[in-house]
Amino acid sequence: MGQSLKTILWELAEKVGGELGYEVVEVSLAREGSKRLLRVFIDHPEGIGVDDCTDFSRRFSALLDEEDPIPTSYLLEVSSPGIERPLTKPEHFQRFNGEGVELRLYSPYLGRRKFKGRIAGWSDSEDGEVVLEMDGEQVSIPWPLIAKARLSYLD
Repeated sequence: MGQSLKTILWELAEKVGGELGYEVVEVSLAREGSKRLLRVFIDHPEGIGVDDCTDFSRRFSALLDEEDPIPTSYLLEVSSPGIERPLTKPEHFQRFNGEGVELRLYSPYLGRRKFKGRIAGWSDSEDGEVVLEMDGEQVSIPWPLIAKARLSYLD
């Protein structure tokens, strides 16, 4: 059985990111209107500038042309993750411990699908859990339930 397109795109992006010294934060392929958009967020401890995005885009585009994993036309967009960066890996929750976060879940958990709080840690229990502090209490949310997570400003 072959790999999913999402897995292939992540692996190709990680290959280019590793060669250039960038962390690949997120890779998504979505339909926007009549076009498909391949969006890649990259990061670096010293930040990301336009030249970084251009370098990554050229290398990634050449690799995509060579491998040809997407059967239709698409637009490639490469950028920094920005202030409200997506959190897509367990390491992100460890790195941004203490920061505000918004989570959206695939299905309700504890009666809700959206959570907003401060990252209070990561638990390596079974599949992993994100520990949030919300209203003075800690809530552990199983990693497999999280559809989207991003840093968020809290009052």
